[in-house]
Amino acid sequence: MIVTKDTIIGDVVMQDEGIAPILMASGLHCLGCAMASGETIEEACMVHGMDCDALVEEINNYFQAQG
Repeated sequence: MIVTKDTIIGDVVMQDEGIAPILMASGLHCLGCAMASGETIEEACMVHGMDCDALVEEINNYFQAQG
């Protein structure tokens, strides 16, 4: 899976639940909230004041390492 800023958070977690610790460690502690499942990564990063590009890179690195 290739993740972009426009990828829905719920889709990423459904693809591989192992991504949840990355999201939690980066400050997205609301994975269970209704908004999280339909928000894009960029929207969530804006709300939480996070560096979206860094998070997308970390998520893609995770998926790449999984093979």
